[in-house]
Formats: sequence, C-alpha cells, structure tokens
Amino acid sequence: MITEKQTIGTIPALLFGAPSNRLFLYVHSKGSQKEEAEMLAREVVPRGYRVLAFDLPEHGGRKNDPRPCTVQNGVRDLQAVHKAVKGSCSSISLYACSLGAYFSLVAWRDVIFRKSLFLSPVLDMERLIRNMMRWTGVTEERLREEKEIPTPFGETLSWEYYEYVRAHPVDIWNSPTSILYGENDTLTERDVLDSFAKKFSCRVSVMKDGEHYFHTPGQLRFLENWLGEQDYQ
Repeated sequence: MITEKQTIGTIPALLFGAPSNRLFLYVHSKGSQKEEAEMLAREVVPRGYRVLAFDLPEHGGRKNDPRPCTVQNGVRDLQAVHKAVKGSCSSISLYACSLGAYFSLVAWRDVIFRKSLFLSPVLDMERLIRNMMRWTGVTEERLREEKEIPTPFGETLSWEYYEYVRAHPVDIWNSPTSILYGENDTLTERDVLDSFAKKFSCRVSVMKDGEHYFHTPGQLRFLENWLGEQDYQ
C-alpha cells in the first residue's frame, strides 16, 4: 500500500493510498498513534479512498511535545488538519476512536462528513470526569480549589479541563454516523450511548462481551468485520 509521511503545520501525519478526491480522516485514541490507521486503510483504500492519520499531542511522533493532550489542544489540532485538507477533497469521511471521537465531536461540530465511524467513542466527557471524581472521592469544590489532582489509575483530574468540557457540550452532530460499542465498556455507559444514538440518529453495533479497548484477536476480527460491512459508496 502506498504511504506518504506528511507534516501539517507541526503535526506529523501519515497518508495511505493513491491519489483520490475521497478522504477518511483518522483520529486515534489515547495511547495510540497514527500508524494504527492501517486497518482502516486496508478496508477503504481498495474502495477508492485515501486515509490521513495524524498524531495527537504526546503520542507517536509527538511524544516529546511540550503541549499536553488536552481537549483544548486536541481540538486546535483537529481544526488545523481539517482546514488543511478541506479544499483538496470532494468527499471527507471520519473514523475516530475513544478520546479521538470526543475531540472530533467538539472540534468538528459544524462539519458535515460524508460518513462517520466511531469505535468505543467517549460521548459525554463531563459525565466521565464526574465518574472519575466519584471513583476517587474528589468533590467539585476540592477540584476547583486544587486545580489538578492525580488519580490512582493514571489520569489527572483538571479543573481547567472540566470547565472547558462543561462550556462545550456535544449538542450538535449532523454527520451520518455508525458506532461500534463493546458491551462491557466502562467509560461510556450504555444509557449515554443510547441517548446519543437516538438524538443524532446513529446506527449502533454492539459486540457481546466486548470492552472499551478492542485489542484481543477476537475483538479485532469483530472490528475488521464491522468495517467490512459499512457502505462506502
């Protein structure tokens, strides 16, 4: 498969596929990197698409990036990427996973993609942060006072992040969207998924006994089959 390394501003990117005016933007999850777009590329490049993947701050080729991977920085990067490519394609679609899906929902709320595919999307970040506060016994008042509080599970609760999330609710999304969700996802609860899917008319596929993180051979086969079932016309 043809691949081409690119840089969008200071953002390292990887472009899969031969020249085409149909493009998929790939937004990876926390702990991932742009190279993991290869699975999507294997499915859509033979159908006439290119795939453009890029590293979020502190990931892949940006592990030493001084900017943290916050929603503010993620949104800024996503908007810069879309601005760079929108004039060169007649059709732009989106694939986003977990945190990458949340960043996409905030950054591209006013963009209408030809098609959006979400894997294990974080759909309600305010609720997820509140859940993390509950799991660690942190009150809103304490977070406001201390600004940042590390947690035993590796995340840092941030008042600035929390305030941004509350000021930017996911209340607009007009792109036709299909979602793959693991039945045992502990980050996005089922009622959150159902509410989002109903509000924005999304198609939902659920993997029985699946998790938030699709990583086992069986889970990856399920993901690959799901990608193969999509309509890419």
